[in-house]
Amino acid sequence: MASKMAIIDFNKCHPSEFENGICLAVQACQRKLLAQEAPYQPPMPDPSLCRACGDCLRACPLGAIQISKF
Repeated sequence: MASKMAIIDFNKCHPSEFENGICLAVQACQRKLLAQEAPYQPPMPDPSLCRACGDCLRACPLGAIQISKF
Protein backbone atom coordinates (compact mmCIF):
# COMPACT_ATOMS: atom_id res chain seq x y z
CA MET A 1 0.00 0.00 0.00
CA ALA A 2 1.32 3.44 -0.94
CA SER A 3 1.97 5.98 1.79
CA LYS A 4 2.02 9.74 1.55
CA MET A 5 4.48 12.21 2.97
CA ALA A 6 5.76 15.76 2.59
CA ILE A 7 8.44 16.19 -0.06
CA ILE A 8 10.66 19.29 -0.15
CA ASP A 9 11.65 20.84 -3.50
CA PHE A 10 15.09 22.16 -2.58
CA ASN A 11 15.18 24.33 -5.72
CA LYS A 12 12.25 26.34 -4.32
CA CYS A 13 13.13 26.16 -0.62
CA HIS A 14 14.89 29.33 0.60
CA PRO A 15 14.70 29.71 4.40
CA SER A 16 17.04 32.68 4.09
CA GLU A 17 14.05 34.71 2.88
CA PHE A 18 12.43 34.50 6.33
CA GLU A 19 13.17 36.10 9.67
CA ASN A 20 16.22 34.51 11.28
CA GLY A 21 16.28 31.81 8.58
CA ILE A 22 13.47 29.90 10.26
CA CYS A 23 11.26 27.98 7.86
CA LEU A 24 7.55 28.79 8.19
CA ALA A 25 6.63 25.20 7.37
CA VAL A 26 8.74 23.93 10.28
CA GLN A 27 6.88 26.27 12.59
CA ALA A 28 3.52 25.09 11.21
CA CYS A 29 4.17 21.36 11.68
CA GLN A 30 2.24 20.66 14.87
CA ARG A 31 3.77 17.20 15.17
CA LYS A 32 7.32 18.63 14.80
CA LEU A 33 8.09 16.19 11.97
CA LEU A 34 9.92 18.79 9.89
CA ALA A 35 13.27 19.83 11.29
CA GLN A 36 16.00 22.30 10.42
CA GLU A 37 19.49 21.36 11.57
CA ALA A 38 20.25 25.06 11.80
CA PRO A 39 18.66 28.36 10.75
CA TYR A 40 18.95 29.05 7.02
CA GLN A 41 19.14 25.30 6.29
CA PRO A 42 16.28 23.62 4.38
CA PRO A 43 13.96 21.47 6.49
CA MET A 44 13.86 17.70 6.32
CA PRO A 45 10.71 15.64 6.93
CA ASP A 46 10.83 12.48 9.01
CA PRO A 47 9.52 9.88 6.53
CA SER A 48 8.74 7.34 9.22
CA LEU A 49 6.40 9.73 11.04
CA CYS A 50 4.95 12.12 8.42
CA ARG A 51 1.20 11.62 8.01
CA ALA A 52 0.79 14.02 5.08
CA CYS A 53 -1.59 16.30 7.00
CA GLY A 54 -0.63 19.25 4.76
CA ASP A 55 0.03 21.83 7.49
CA CYS A 56 3.55 22.43 6.15
CA LEU A 57 2.32 22.59 2.55
CA ARG A 58 -0.19 25.32 3.43
CA ALA A 59 2.38 27.27 5.47
CA CYS A 60 5.11 27.40 2.80
CA PRO A 61 4.67 30.64 0.83
CA LEU A 62 7.28 29.49 -1.69
CA GLY A 63 5.40 26.38 -2.79
CA ALA A 64 8.41 24.22 -1.95
CA ILE A 65 6.42 21.38 -0.35
CA GLN A 66 4.24 18.76 -1.98
CA ILE A 67 2.43 15.76 -0.59
CA SER A 68 3.45 12.74 -2.63
CA LYS A 69 2.89 9.01 -2.65
CA PHE A 70 5.90 6.75 -2.30
